[in-house]
Amino acid sequence: MSDANILSAVLHRGVGRLREMRNGRRDAQVVLLRVLGCDGAWLLAHPEMKLSDEQARQYDEWITRRAHNEPLQYILGEQEFYGLMLRVTPDVLIPRPETEHLVEAVLERVPKDAAVRILDVGTGSGAIAVALAHRLAQAQVTAVDVSEAALEIARQNAVAHEVAGRITFLKSDWLAAVRGERFHVVVSNPPYVANGEILEAQVRLYEPREALFAGPTGLEVFRKLIPQSREALVVGGWLLMEIGHGQLDAVAGLLADWDGVRFIDDLQAIPRVAIAQRRG
Repeated sequence: MSDANILSAVLHRGVGRLREMRNGRRDAQVVLLRVLGCDGAWLLAHPEMKLSDEQARQYDEWITRRAHNEPLQYILGEQEFYGLMLRVTPDVLIPRPETEHLVEAVLERVPKDAAVRILDVGTGSGAIAVALAHRLAQAQVTAVDVSEAALEIARQNAVAHEVAGRITFLKSDWLAAVRGERFHVVVSNPPYVANGEILEAQVRLYEPREALFAGPTGLEVFRKLIPQSREALVVGGWLLMEIGHGQLDAVAGLLADWDGVRFIDDLQAIPRVAIAQRRG
């Protein structure tokens, strides 16, 4: 092992390579913590420790990937969502804090001990389905996605958090696989980005396009999802959807013949969750 493998030198090298990136220092530290399997306090207390050649090689490889804008979540293979650590790969959208508002909105409308049926449309990593099943012990959740690779990740997350017995995973083009079934809640974080919208490099280059882009206007999926959800909901059932910036008025128009339509802002005061109740 060379002096180049001293912890402080390795971290300095990583920070330097990520210096042009937002949160580059933080990312360099997070990667080092993962390589060493330790916490930040230990890192500060042992600046003269030497990494093994294998640890240094792993660190440099991950830093190189991050320097090419690959999301840290894909490099490390996980992301926390609603207090649960989830496995993520490039087959699924990275769960975001904004989507936690969607989970909260469902929990505000469903009693904790209610034996409800919930449909998660476009489940991806299974973040919403797993979080809801984890919090609602009597709920039965059906999670659908058109991607079999995404469904496999979602299944693994359900198993990891011991809720697989209450989640049914189905490959489906929107709600096609559950036609004729009825649910108390339909929840979805669908693609809502317009095709021409410019996204930051780490999103544009690495996250699955089919989970991001909806079409020329960004509203195409809502035009399918809303009427299909009405058919799937019991009378008085709830539809909850994540929406994009500037889409409130258009989505409100699509929900004109629903009851209880309202919108919830995220922490940046951007309308993020659309809520509506099926009329009798």
